[in-house]
Amino acid sequence: MKLNILAIAAHPDDVEMSCAGTLLAATAVGKTIGIVDLTRGELGTRGTPETRAAEAAEASQILGVSVRENLGLPDGFFRNDREHQLPVIAALRRYQPDVVLCNAITDRHPDHGRAAQLITDACFLAGLRMIETLDETGQPQAAWRPQHVYHFIQDRPIVPDFVVDITPHWKKKWASIMAYKTQFFNPELDEPSTYLSSPEFSKFMEARAREFGHMIGVEFGEGFTKERALGVRELGDLI
Repeated sequence: MKLNILAIAAHPDDVEMSCAGTLLAATAVGKTIGIVDLTRGELGTRGTPETRAAEAAEASQILGVSVRENLGLPDGFFRNDREHQLPVIAALRRYQPDVVLCNAITDRHPDHGRAAQLITDACFLAGLRMIETLDETGQPQAAWRPQHVYHFIQDRPIVPDFVVDITPHWKKKWASIMAYKTQFFNPELDEPSTYLSSPEFSKFMEARAREFGHMIGVEFGEGFTKERALGVRELGDLI
């Protein structure tokens, strides 16, 4: 399946929190999108890998993704090495995305920055035909390198290189976040309190989206950093 945009992230819910609005904006204009989660989030204090998987499936329906898969890398312990790069390379070749969105280059959770580098390196390596990977039927995969890699911004403040207007898609983005009932504020659950589950964190997520939107004169936005210089065909493309 050829995708226009593939979001790859360390944990289920990273994508929803950070770039779901951008994915929704892409589907609204006919782009095909997919999500690959590196881990099952099994080290999370709340919920279980099984509940996280069910929540990810619900969020995927809300977002209208064409495909979502989980690579099952070890939460907290994956590394940017050959063993963990190869499954990512295989996924990139399987979906052949033009654009990859991935974790913040640095963040509060150490998995995020490490995932950013792992995914960036895998995007380059996926284009080298001498690296062999196999598809689901055991056949060799063709080399594929995405044209663009962008990093979404997560918990820690990072000045974005560009901001996507997600105002028309804010309600659906928020619904996709709230699909993770075990992870965020939910007074009906008897689960330990965490950094993410406080009502203050939910307010922060909205405030961050409003801050990014304010930067470009809209209500809600999502910010990204780039791997290389951005170009426009004419100044009218800028907002």
